[in-house]
Amino acid sequence: MDILGFAQFGYEGEIVKVETDLRRGIPATDIVGLPDGAVKEARERVRAAIRNSKLEFPRERILINLSPANLKKEGSAFDLAIALSLLASAEGLDVNNKSDAVMVLGELELSGTVRKVRGISAAVAKALEEGINTFILPAGNLPESNIFPEVKVYPVDTLEEAYKILKGKTGIIRENSAVKKNFHTVSRKNGEYKISWNKNPGLEKNFHDISGQDKLIRALQIAAAGGHHIIVYGPPGCGKTMSLTRFPSLLPALDNDTAATLTRIYSIAGITDKNPGEAPFRTPHQNCSLEGMAGGGKNCGPGEISLAHGGVLFLDETALFRSSVLQALRAPLESGKITLSRAGRQTTFPARFQLLAAMNPCPCGKFGVPGKICTCTPAMVEKYWQQLTEPLLDRMDLRVEAAVPSVVYEGGHLPENLRTDSGKNLSLENLRRPVAEARLRQWERNRKANRNYTGPDWLNAYLEPAEISAVCGLDNQSESFIRHASEKNKLSGRSVHSLIKTARTIADMENSGEIKTCHLEEALFFRTWSPSVPDFLS
Repeated sequence: MDILGFAQFGYEGEIVKVETDLRRGIPATDIVGLPDGAVKEARERVRAAIRNSKLEFPRERILINLSPANLKKEGSAFDLAIALSLLASAEGLDVNNKSDAVMVLGELELSGTVRKVRGISAAVAKALEEGINTFILPAGNLPESNIFPEVKVYPVDTLEEAYKILKGKTGIIRENSAVKKNFHTVSRKNGEYKISWNKNPGLEKNFHDISGQDKLIRALQIAAAGGHHIIVYGPPGCGKTMSLTRFPSLLPALDNDTAATLTRIYSIAGITDKNPGEAPFRTPHQNCSLEGMAGGGKNCGPGEISLAHGGVLFLDETALFRSSVLQALRAPLESGKITLSRAGRQTTFPARFQLLAAMNPCPCGKFGVPGKICTCTPAMVEKYWQQLTEPLLDRMDLRVEAAVPSVVYEGGHLPENLRTDSGKNLSLENLRRPVAEARLRQWERNRKANRNYTGPDWLNAYLEPAEISAVCGLDNQSESFIRHASEKNKLSGRSVHSLIKTARTIADMENSGEIKTCHLEEALFFRTWSPSVPDFLS
């Protein structure tokens, strides 16, 4: 059998064959194939682990080859594969049978205990692409492999246990098809599609106590239904951040394809404490670097936009982020992926995220606020908004002004007309119902049977230009409205497409098969800047 390891680099990685040659000579162990320091140190860890496991360490001269030889091998995940390859060669087992390949991953302690390693999901996914479905993995990494169907996983805690399995393929086999239901949160059976909501109490946040922001909550509902990007601007303390941080409560659990892809990304990043069924909600700080946002490093690891795949990237105080960081978002917002290059190699990470941005109207936060005096000069306000640039703002489907609600207290209580909890309009149940209906219609209508999905590309916001005419049919009255709105507001081609896709989502929320003029009017309302923004944005 072939004993295989895995070299991490970016999203794809590379399968590595571990070979051992025993020959006469002074006892020594050499590892070739561009090993780094951690891989070279495996010689001592493996020697001690074998002896402490009461197994016999070969006394010949040992040569261990990690092929392909021109690929840099890094990390301690090769320990277990090297040990098993060495023991198999000493025992005389057939380790060159390509039809019986097994992937082995794990770090060894000196006692022979197998420690868990990062990148398991990426390794399993890559192996499945190459037709390999048998794995010997650390028991601590078993949950990461549960999302992959039809694989045989032998979870091990010690080197001795792993060697017995290799010799006779005996041991407890965890068939992941029996446990994958814990990670698959959306199911489609016999043409049915069921949306489930996460039961995490931390995500179950109502909108009852958000006063005077019904327009913003409506925009968030539309964004959740169709995956649309949204920017919210308004003075400090008006409820922008509070509203946007509750957005995850409107997002259903991820579909199977997106959950599998997100788990692979999390595994590469070493994140093991997240439920891959939950839509991620990433909130990087304003000091986030370009590498932290887009990804990179010596192994081209994922950045914030990839860690937000299938979910939300929330940029609070957006104008305070570096311009280069913000502009790096433009291409991934369109393509849903990002390509990273390092040392002559490239890797492409999925990055289908939904952008939520919040910012003040100016540096002091008082521009256009009734009863407040703005201390910023016109040049300061213009420079503040130009940090985002027009190409990035043009990709924001929904632009919402969060005004300061006028609250008059009577006896320490809100007046009746501002008590949003007096009715049930803002309950999670009522807000979620149109979102679920819209996503159901999009799943059935937009998904293509012959396409391999790695994210929620079936949502209306991500429709390709060629798909818009087929999915978003317009009658003569609607086409006339679009032409008039385009000429009056000087909309770009992207803006027109965004307007139509947003109207399609609103129609789906109302269970309407046709896009009506009222849907286009609401979409145009949310795409139009308020009069309080600087003139160059209008």
